[in-house]
Amino acid sequence: MNRKFRLSSVALRKMEGSLFIAPWVIGFLSFIAFPLGYSLYMSFQRVKITASGIEYTPVGVQYYREILLADGGLLYNDLLPFLRQSLLMIPVIIVFSMMVAILLNQKFVGRDFFRVIFFLPVIFSTGQILTEFIAQGEGTLAFTTEFEVGRFISTYLPATWANPINKIVSSFVIVLWSSGVQILIFLAGRQTISASVYEAARIDGAAPWETFWKITLPGLAPFIFLNLIYTVVDLFTFPQNPIISKVNTTNYGLSSALAWIYFVIVLIFLSIAIFVFSKVAKATSGQQR
Repeated sequence: MNRKFRLSSVALRKMEGSLFIAPWVIGFLSFIAFPLGYSLYMSFQRVKITASGIEYTPVGVQYYREILLADGGLLYNDLLPFLRQSLLMIPVIIVFSMMVAILLNQKFVGRDFFRVIFFLPVIFSTGQILTEFIAQGEGTLAFTTEFEVGRFISTYLPATWANPINKIVSSFVIVLWSSGVQILIFLAGRQTISASVYEAARIDGAAPWETFWKITLPGLAPFIFLNLIYTVVDLFTFPQNPIISKVNTTNYGLSSALAWIYFVIVLIFLSIAIFVFSKVAKATSGQQR
């Protein structure tokens, strides 16, 4: 009797879990899986819209060959500078958001006000607003123009890296505005570290710098990993992304192929970021032991 009751309760729990996840599964199949499959199908077709409907002509891997081999300017001329720029922006955003979160976790007058201030850009900085800010040059820090930081960078660095760095400097305020969600995640992560650990460290005579490296940073490691993934995805879907702007309705087949190639590139970039983070985390934990 007890065994039958246990089996029925397990089946009931599984059914409850299935019911809870069912809306997500239905939504994924309806609104994500089908469009993804349809775009993959169109990437192998020449799509022509006529008055009588949509005509498909199979072209095989023609569009993929054209993007990757025949017309390199369609992908590489914009992709490589953007990748270099992203390699520089990701550490800036991660480090800045972590430092701000640690500061906002301290007890001081007006702490809630400053927390709101740092998160407000997430609410107001929609794609169109960011586009207008960048177009008007409002993201530049005043001192970088006053002291001609861009000219200094161009003088002492090769153009391959000078151009991405100058782009970051010219829109540095916008880059910092992209740190709101990361600050919130780091702030939540910092609060998961028990205060008693810091009290024990102070009793043992640990300096604040040692406390940061031995307690705070290891405790925030999972949240650094989470923010790393979020930042990579956020940058690669940014409104000013040069590749996304080329995915349009002019040529459905070519745009679909470009979107899928870009999707694979994003996965590769994510895999590299995760691999590097795992190696650094392993090396750090080994040194602590």
